[in-house]
Amino acid sequence: MTELRRFEPNTKTLGEIAAFLGADVKNPFENIEITGICSNSQEIEEGDLFLALPGVKTHGGAFLPSAVERGARAVLTDIAGSELSSVRDSAIPVLVVPNPRSQSGYLADWFHASPSQSMYLAGITGTNGKTTTSYLLNQIWHQADFDSGLMGTIGISIGDESFPATHTTPESDVVQTVLSVMNERHVRVAVMEVSSHAIVQHRIDGVRFAAAGFTNLSQDHLDFHGTMESYYQAKRALFEANIAERAFINIDNEYGIRLSREISIPTSTLSLSNKKATWHFDSMIHSTGGWELSIRGEGGVLIEGHFNLPGEHNLENLLLAVAIAFNSGVDPLVIGNSLIKLKGAPGRLESIERGQKFIALVDYAHTPDAVERVLGSLQRASSETRIIGVLGCGGNRDASKRGLMGKALRKACDVAIFTSDNPRDEDPSAILQSMTEGIQLDDSALVIVDRREAIATAVATANEGDIVVVLGKGHESGQEIKGVKVPFDDRVELASAIEALT
Repeated sequence: MTELRRFEPNTKTLGEIAAFLGADVKNPFENIEITGICSNSQEIEEGDLFLALPGVKTHGGAFLPSAVERGARAVLTDIAGSELSSVRDSAIPVLVVPNPRSQSGYLADWFHASPSQSMYLAGITGTNGKTTTSYLLNQIWHQADFDSGLMGTIGISIGDESFPATHTTPESDVVQTVLSVMNERHVRVAVMEVSSHAIVQHRIDGVRFAAAGFTNLSQDHLDFHGTMESYYQAKRALFEANIAERAFINIDNEYGIRLSREISIPTSTLSLSNKKATWHFDSMIHSTGGWELSIRGEGGVLIEGHFNLPGEHNLENLLLAVAIAFNSGVDPLVIGNSLIKLKGAPGRLESIERGQKFIALVDYAHTPDAVERVLGSLQRASSETRIIGVLGCGGNRDASKRGLMGKALRKACDVAIFTSDNPRDEDPSAILQSMTEGIQLDDSALVIVDRREAIATAVATANEGDIVVVLGKGHESGQEIKGVKVPFDDRVELASAIEALT
């Protein structure tokens, strides 16, 4: 993301960097000027320090020749990296530290003069709701005319500029570079999604959050964390005093209650119905056009307005966004007036309109809890109509959630269509077998391996007034199969299927 570099790069000498890391550098290399830090060899610019980090499959040191060709002036790596021929035979200086990943975040923060401390930065974590909460919060800031930024699953935005993102939370060098660019462009407030992987893998080391928000916790990523307790502890680490100044915690789930009791930083609690929570709803009246809301918050403040997004889960997301917006200095009247203007994040219950006589939606739900929440909200909103759902599970990920997701789809849908998601290196049929184990397959519960065909079948099955909802991939524009990402966007495919019948 070279377009995200500062107009005036920060500069440190290699000697200064070595001193910060406690590493050795030989003359005359100590006076080499470093103007950037980058861990992606394809994103290196002239003057960068290349972070050659150990990876799951390949060590970053293997890509040093590419980094040098693009202009890297030095490399930081570990002992294993320094022993690779690509590093050992390199003409540029090599800094060696025991664990560069655990130091790279603090190095990047120091290099960029701690940009997170020059703005109001909110970090949002939780299994579900991170993207929508961040998206809503950033929109409220826009309505308040705050110069704002966002970093998350759907991309990076700085004011009115948007940039693509490959991870929910990028590597630490990217995080600090983006924050530095935001700071240079006078961003006053910013929000970033913080994944559990990012916390464990040191991607947010060195970042200081003015506010840390917790949405919920349910089964996901157990292929990485192993147990729900380890998953919880990863999330909990965001709420330490050396990382975040204040916590905003949804206590409508058991892990939120536990978290609010265990942490020591100042905490505001949030609840849809618990009037003892710091932030709660005095009233939430559902109508065809959305919700009429009265929100009670800090010091008894009252915020009222109309909110268009469906589902109680979106009320939880909104409440967290409103609480943090208020804490960041947005006038409560501005917040109330902004509610009617708020839109959902791309791929989150996103409506597809092609003149059809049924409702067509795409959603990112890819955990058992998310599938239940989304389908439950559709059931409550349209109790007299059929729901036709399409869902798959990703390969090389937590296999223990597949059966739970399959059962959630079958229970809530009048027609449940099981299909592929991102099979990655796994056999799609084996994934589907795990999803449908114990489920009676018939005309109302179909297995269609090809996702495009599954979506077309759902559309062909729909009658006037029905709801077709395609779950799992949301905003994603590709499908990963055997190491290759082929173009595939549920929104495009759903629209095409509708157009083919109209």
